[in-house]
Amino acid sequence: MPNFWKTLGGAGAVSMLAGLPVWAQDATDAAAGTVTEVVAEVTPVMDKGDVAFMMIASVLVLFMTLPGLALFYGGLVRSKNMLSILMQTTMIACMVMVMWIVFGYSVTFGGGTSPYWGGFGKLFLSGVTVDSMAATFSAGYVIPEYLFIVFQMTFAAITPALIIGAFAERVKFSAVLLFSALWVTFAYFPIAHMVWDVSGLIFQMGAIDFAGGTVVHINAGIAALIGCLVLGKRIGFGRENMAPHSMVMTMIGASMLWVGWFGFNVGSNLEANGGATLAMINTFVATAAATLAWSGIEALQRGKASMLGAASGMVAGLVAITPACGTVGPMGAIALGAIAALVCYFFVTVVKNSFGYDDSLDVFGIHGVGGILGAVLTGVFSSASLGGVKGDDYSIVGQTIIQIEAVAITILWTAVVSFVAFKLVDLLIGLRVSPDAEREGLDQTSHGEAAYHG
Repeated sequence: MPNFWKTLGGAGAVSMLAGLPVWAQDATDAAAGTVTEVVAEVTPVMDKGDVAFMMIASVLVLFMTLPGLALFYGGLVRSKNMLSILMQTTMIACMVMVMWIVFGYSVTFGGGTSPYWGGFGKLFLSGVTVDSMAATFSAGYVIPEYLFIVFQMTFAAITPALIIGAFAERVKFSAVLLFSALWVTFAYFPIAHMVWDVSGLIFQMGAIDFAGGTVVHINAGIAALIGCLVLGKRIGFGRENMAPHSMVMTMIGASMLWVGWFGFNVGSNLEANGGATLAMINTFVATAAATLAWSGIEALQRGKASMLGAASGMVAGLVAITPACGTVGPMGAIALGAIAALVCYFFVTVVKNSFGYDDSLDVFGIHGVGGILGAVLTGVFSSASLGGVKGDDYSIVGQTIIQIEAVAITILWTAVVSFVAFKLVDLLIGLRVSPDAEREGLDQTSHGEAAYHG
């Protein structure tokens, strides 16, 4: 501060000499510029454009969940279970939002130095006010901490809701809520800290996860696989017709997911600048390429391209580009989307049938597999030599190894937590509804209402 006042005093002295000599005015401008630079160094900038941008992004991520994911999943189940999916998605999102405020934000971003969790320093949002700020990726630029909390809250809300598609049509409503509460506490919050907090284990490793490939999709995808294995198959699986009851609803939901995903990916830049536009164009073209690739291979193999296939390819592309959207170029995004569609198609149509597990809505096959592939290939396509933003001493091999290690840590952590959580819930209240309730449908037996009448 002494240097500041010395500079300010110099500016005043020079300005008093500003009469006839032209140099006096120049000196005044120079001194004033110095004062402005000093003030800028000590005063973080909160740009109203960034604030508005992040508010919109946060609402878009909510739009992904409600109604996007709810309708996408709802259309994929049989009509007698439509409302059960809508209810589960709604209540999970609401429950996790409250949990995030009470303790989730603290144990994720609470300022602790542990590589595994953020501590209890911000329980109940202690110390957070309208004047407290959160850093962005640009030095000197900040956004309100409340806004950062809300944006991250929407990520926490959608992730456990993704899991329910794997064991849809056969799980107790109470079991879904209890499992989700346990899972976000011991799987989502710690992994989000490890990946996105500066003290986190995976962050310190140097892994790239721009918008949640590990935190959201691998995390949820592996939990989904564990869940469908623990609960077992639906009654009549492989014998009865279990086709989606409304591809119209699924298409509407998938489209909402794509629109909302711009909040997910582009918002992860935290600022409305060039980096956000890179994430935006990548979210467009990777998804388009994946949709085309899935429909193309389906047409070649089966003779017809289906709406279910197009929607599945759409989500596969969105999942795969999520960790990479801020560091790969548009051509890399197209390649990544197409590769993801082909690999996810193989898992959904071949691997699942070979092993015989009942992943009802292909959560593992798309989110788990697509997330793993996207996270690993982020290390490849982020290189400037392939159109990405990482140049100079960037090593494709070295970064890809780091990405694989991050994926392995995520898989191991969430697999263990998920298995224990499912078993604990089964022990306490039971996971599955009765056979009679499952045959009648969860809409009536769990909620006493029906999606359709007549």
